[in-house]
Amino acid sequence: MSDRMTAPEGDYALARFPEDPRDPLRAWDASDAYLLRHLAESGTRLDGTLVVVGDRWGALTTALAAHRPTQITDSFLSREATRANLERNGVEADTVRLLTTRDTPPDRVDVLLVRVPKSLALLEDQLHRLAPGVHEGTVVIGTGMVKEIHTSTLRLFERILGPTRTSLARQKARLIFCAPDAKTVGARGDDPWPYTYRLPDDIGVLAGRAVVNHAGVFCADRLDVGTRFFLRQLPKAPRGGRVVDLGCGNGVVGTAVALADPDAEVVFVDESYQAVASARATYRANLPEAGGKDGAAARGTAAGTAEGTAAGAADGTVEFRVGDGLEGFAPGSVDLVLNNPPFHSHQATTDATARRMFSGARRALRPGGELWVVGNRHLGYHVTLRRIFGNSELVASDAKFVVLRAVRRS
Repeated sequence: MSDRMTAPEGDYALARFPEDPRDPLRAWDASDAYLLRHLAESGTRLDGTLVVVGDRWGALTTALAAHRPTQITDSFLSREATRANLERNGVEADTVRLLTTRDTPPDRVDVLLVRVPKSLALLEDQLHRLAPGVHEGTVVIGTGMVKEIHTSTLRLFERILGPTRTSLARQKARLIFCAPDAKTVGARGDDPWPYTYRLPDDIGVLAGRAVVNHAGVFCADRLDVGTRFFLRQLPKAPRGGRVVDLGCGNGVVGTAVALADPDAEVVFVDESYQAVASARATYRANLPEAGGKDGAAARGTAAGTAEGTAAGAADGTVEFRVGDGLEGFAPGSVDLVLNNPPFHSHQATTDATARRMFSGARRALRPGGELWVVGNRHLGYHVTLRRIFGNSELVASDAKFVVLRAVRRS
């Protein structure tokens, strides 16, 4: 759904990505508007290097494009939304520099605007990575809805950058003001991410093996219960078949497939750059002799550089892709898709992502190919699968989760 945001800088048409006329969710919220209004009313100078972190759908970057900002995001969808919103509002693409959370940040930051992420770990990691470029004259302002900003959020800013305070709430949004202090920045310590742990002993081929998690990846310090249940039910991949770990997270599902069948071609796909980096690291920790190849879905920055692409290797049996699900996969090019879909888009609960994943799987699967899904029982994925595939079979269930199988008919 396209919507309009009125800000002191102008009136902007904005949409999420991919744009869906049925989607009632806006591409901006009160915290974006609050920050833009504060910048104008306070007369904050936006000279020098302006960095915008975590801009969810490009609303801040689009409104501030005249200041040639650098956007840093973990989300492929956010990057594509920003590109589309810049074009929608007549802004030249090379006005903005688009970086991912895996790229090297600017070596000097004069204004730092932070849209507080859902993940406290991702905020911690990004503040550590940005800290060397921050100086005592840097303007640092965070923004988020009241329910997203906690005491722990403020403590991170204060521990890594310097003294921190908050604004009054307006329309359920709040601002964070941080005054960088050289002593604090110098004594911040090391970035604790990525984090590595060992898997439990009762999950088959992955028992006792290492998992590597970059900040912001779901359940970064332990194996989540849904994936644990899924690992016990995984199907045997077709010998030498092409298997996609869709929404791969830290890559444990695809790595389990690769360990069980060294001849399988495994593709790890996620819209999070942090997730794909985690999957790559988990895979290499457990199959050190293997390599991987670059994913085709990741695109260059708006400035025309090739930052943020996926990584990979020599033998062609593994691939890592950052992208929007199975977009870009040729029809009939996949034998098996394994999927644990998210049911949140930031703070909103929605099945839109799952529906896109299921529809993309049907297009990419060969006739007779299968989609296996794990999800919470209450989400009713069996209904969605029957609508898209014409069939859905319950493979396994417990008190909380179900594993479902859908087959691509000819």
